Amino acid sequence: MPDPTHEYIDIDRLRVGVFAQLDLHWTDHPFQFSSFLIRNEAQLAQLRGIGLRQVRWSRQRSEVEPLPEPGVQPHWGDAAPPAEPAGETAPAAALAGAEPASPAADAALIEQRMAARRRAELADQQYRLDRCERGFTEVSRHLRQVLQNARTHPVQAREVAEAQIEGMVGQVLESEDVAIRLLSEKAGQETTLHPMNVGVLSILLGRSLGLDPVSLRLLGVGALLHDIGKLELPDRLRWRDSAATAVERRLYQEHPMHGLTLGRRMGLPDAVLAIIAQHHEQADGRGYPAGLKGEAIDPLVRVVALVNQYDNLCNPANPAQAFTPHDALALIFARQREAFDATTLAAFIRMMGVYPPGSVLQLNDERYAIVVSVNAERPLKPRIIVHDPHVPADEALVLDLEAHPELGIQRAVKPLQLPRAVFDYLSPRKRLCYFFERPMASAQAGDANG
Repeated sequence: MPDPTHEYIDIDRLRVGVFAQLDLHWTDHPFQFSSFLIRNEAQLAQLRGIGLRQVRWSRQRSEVEPLPEPGVQPHWGDAAPPAEPAGETAPAAALAGAEPASPAADAALIEQRMAARRRAELADQQYRLDRCERGFTEVSRHLRQVLQNARTHPVQAREVAEAQIEGMVGQVLESEDVAIRLLSEKAGQETTLHPMNVGVLSILLGRSLGLDPVSLRLLGVGALLHDIGKLELPDRLRWRDSAATAVERRLYQEHPMHGLTLGRRMGLPDAVLAIIAQHHEQADGRGYPAGLKGEAIDPLVRVVALVNQYDNLCNPANPAQAFTPHDALALIFARQREAFDATTLAAFIRMMGVYPPGSVLQLNDERYAIVVSVNAERPLKPRIIVHDPHVPADEALVLDLEAHPELGIQRAVKPLQLPRAVFDYLSPRKRLCYFFERPMASAQAGDANG
């Protein structure tokens, strides 16, 4: 039986507010997508100029019914009025009560309503991003205090770190639908960017592995403080450098033991001390400082060791040597997987998706996009921003690929391969900065409680 929510109608019945679905290749029509809400008379004129006699429309995603057939009074029948899209914001949802008085309402009124909806969606989008950046910045601020005070006030530094992780783990556990969000570079600060990324991704990976809350908190503290031993190194040795001398490499490789000593002074639990001491150990026994192998490496360490390597590839000392998120995952899987626990690596790839946040893509309609967030439950359908020269970059809406099944990912693209105008529009990050993003309801509850 045909799906009643995707009926074919004559092209002359289209109007502003109808959600149209074109059964055409992207090269055969002038629109950004093959499925879209008709927002103005100009789009309507373009549709009618394509030469189609009929098109499909979606009852569930339309604002209004199509124009009636001659002699037929339009009605919604037994169906409810069009539902709001999933995840609609409170401001946008409030507009739902503003249905036109009749299906024949003036097109200009419908167009105004959709413009208001778009403004609400943009406001919601900015709110979500701002909230993630505020959360990242707040934890980063406390982490800087920890690093500044670890040697002089070690116990107080531990308490601050534990309090921050307590809050982060609580937020991650209060919602099943948590996404990994790419932030702007301004959110990150050089001394805290790497431990923050490792902390955020380790907590999310631990959650994916089914760790209990106590283990997640231990994992989070260890991930946040895994490099604390670098405080005992000269500034020039705190970044791993392929050009370092043999002596410099030996000094660098002492930082896990420096961290273990400092961690004991802080009174950190044994599980956290293990993360600090072992985060450069490898499953194949080629790591340091002890050359541990396989099961001898603590399970929580296996998480941090993998995430640490991923972020080191994406955020090296020299940004010119950075791997794209997609290439970093591919390298780890293809050439380094013997160094990591197989179960942990499989869970990490499932969580990040083939195209982690920060990846630049070319879609199956040849347009370019950047991945801004990935939900661990739906990693193959990331949320993206698509290059559209007709929309200012600061007004581009985030597009959920799950809601656009006609769009697919053709390939990952290195940022320097982009045309200049596309590069400027998508603004690929030189340094990747991650935080977690929760659904609106959870986020607003967290704001109310915080």
